[in-house]
Amino acid sequence: MSALTRWVLAHKRTVTLFWIALTVVGIASANSATKALDQKFSVPGKEGWETNVAIAEHFHGAGGDTAPIVPVVTLPSGETVDSPGVGARLARVDRRLDQALPGARIASYASTGDRSFVSSDGRTTFAIVYPKPDPNSAFGENPDAAKAARAAVRSTDVAGAPVHVSGFDALQNESGGDSGTGVLLESVLGGLGALIVLAFVFASFLALVPLAMAIVSIMTTFLLVWGLTAFTDISPVVQFLIALVGLGIAIDYSLLVVSRWREERAHGRSGDEAVQRAMETAGRAVVFSGTTVAIGLLAMVALPVPFLRSMGYAGMLIPLVSTLVAITLLPVVLSKLGQRLDWPHRRTDDRASRAWTRWAETVVRHRWVAAGTAIVILGVLIVAATGLTLGDASPDTIAKHGDAKEGLTALEDSGIGSGSLLPYEALTNGTDPDRVARDLSQVDGVHGAVAPDSSAWRSGGAAEVLAFPVADDSTSAGRATLDRVRDEAHAAGVDVRVGGLPAQNADFISAVYGNFPLMIALIAVVTFVLLARAFRSLLLPLKAVILNVASVTAAWGVLALMWQNGHGSDLLWGIDATGSVPAWIPLMVFAFLFGLSMDYEVFILARMREEYDVTGDTRTAVVRGIGRTGRLVTSAALILFLAFVSLASGPGTDLKMFATGLAAGVLLDATVIRALLVPAVVSLLGRWNWVLPRRPARLLRVEPSMPPRVAAGEEAG
Repeated sequence: MSALTRWVLAHKRTVTLFWIALTVVGIASANSATKALDQKFSVPGKEGWETNVAIAEHFHGAGGDTAPIVPVVTLPSGETVDSPGVGARLARVDRRLDQALPGARIASYASTGDRSFVSSDGRTTFAIVYPKPDPNSAFGENPDAAKAARAAVRSTDVAGAPVHVSGFDALQNESGGDSGTGVLLESVLGGLGALIVLAFVFASFLALVPLAMAIVSIMTTFLLVWGLTAFTDISPVVQFLIALVGLGIAIDYSLLVVSRWREERAHGRSGDEAVQRAMETAGRAVVFSGTTVAIGLLAMVALPVPFLRSMGYAGMLIPLVSTLVAITLLPVVLSKLGQRLDWPHRRTDDRASRAWTRWAETVVRHRWVAAGTAIVILGVLIVAATGLTLGDASPDTIAKHGDAKEGLTALEDSGIGSGSLLPYEALTNGTDPDRVARDLSQVDGVHGAVAPDSSAWRSGGAAEVLAFPVADDSTSAGRATLDRVRDEAHAAGVDVRVGGLPAQNADFISAVYGNFPLMIALIAVVTFVLLARAFRSLLLPLKAVILNVASVTAAWGVLALMWQNGHGSDLLWGIDATGSVPAWIPLMVFAFLFGLSMDYEVFILARMREEYDVTGDTRTAVVRGIGRTGRLVTSAALILFLAFVSLASGPGTDLKMFATGLAAGVLLDATVIRALLVPAVVSLLGRWNWVLPRRPARLLRVEPSMPPRVAAGEEAG
């Protein structure tokens, strides 16, 4: 680090022009980079996904991995679908939908005469409409088709009853799900929150420096991701991660370096000497932290789902670019402009924070109580996490009112059930589809099954059978029904396969979480080795890995309590308990929080190691380490928290869940873990924290560390 900083300071103009050029090109190419992101989603080798691909090929893309539009009619009392004139009116609804959605596949009681589309009392009936897919949709959503369907039947009635257009897209439209704030506004909101925090921390124009570094990091990352799209598909979700996570960690790294630079100046160093010393200490911590975050994201390549792998490749660039900016451009800025920007400097950095020093002394003095309190809090949340259920959120949580909500309520009240919004789609290639429909209609939990006989449902020797579950796949009953339907379909014929969104979601969970332990093991091993080198210790990195896993698991517990069980979602957002959490959210929360929370661990423990090397006393190292880094870690956590709150400004329930998991994890990590449990545990372990025997030290290619009393105890033993 010393050699690199000397080179950077000797070539200030070259370094500055290099980063300015990348930033300008990144800004100019941001739109092209966004357009180059690929919308594809796949779960290769799994029955649900492969069946959906086959359905799309046979039926021109309509169905399979897309959610249908579901028109629903509940007839007045005394009327049923068998009443005179009702059938003709239902057929008219089908024609209007066909005109509004050219190329759509429609199945209903009017077109098939099948009672699977009718409630047991004959008063409620529904149709399934698969519109042609939207080519610009990331995951099969088609809100425009739902709007067109609603407009087509708005003035239509059946025996005086209105036609409610329901379905996941229609419900999402009524929740405002198609009008999110967008990447730019979310970044601006996060940036404004960060500026307020930085202004409080620095009380000078230096607050602008971390934001400037974040802009350089974000735009350069966009440029590199654009180049990466030439070699592999990259998910559109990456743009949100670059904007918000990039904002958070770029500011974090700059915050640490700038704060250390001010401290060195307060201790009498000036000019490039202060910059050099700041980079040798804080800069080194940034390198280890950035590398760890990158590994946390890159580990997603161990998962057999292409869009997650792409997020691993692209996400790795976010911390790496932020680190490079912090150790090259930031020293130049501090050297040339730092002293002038540090005005008005109203806070001295000569001494550690008094409040955090007193806090650290209290924790060390009552370390057993502090550790016990933190363990109880984490334990409660970890126990809650064991009940986390993966699956789509309940459709009841998407919209609170509106036409689509009324249609959903009608399905539930009639006994047909919310599961009909996402039917199982069985594909046959030889086996009689009518026989398959009869078999599936007998499965426990299935309202009915139908094999439409029109060319829209039978093509090239293949035929599709729709089975309507009563319970949706956000419930355990819905997931159990899917298992039974699969068993019955496979028994009906070797060529019968089950697709549809519920089957694809189940396969996604199996593919991802079947390999999840491998991802955790990969991250843990590499992180341990890196931190063992950084801290010259075996216990400190082991503790860091364990506490990071505990921190992320606790964040999962918050998701389970707040969203799955509804303890807070209704109070904060007016959204009822979802019953389950979308399968991608815990995975993404783990990948990002494990790396991001390691930032704080490295910031704190690196300073503790530095103080221990000077004093040889664990208590002093803990107190000084927390005294110097407590305010930084809290400020950094608050900045990330505000970035994730801005992410939750969109109306989508899934996005709110994701933001909640990240925000809760960051706050838990900065408070319960880093401010309470870390200093308590380090204090309890004493000199054993700093031990790195000779043999592991040789493998890690660093100097061994054997504190005198530990070494003497080993010799005595």
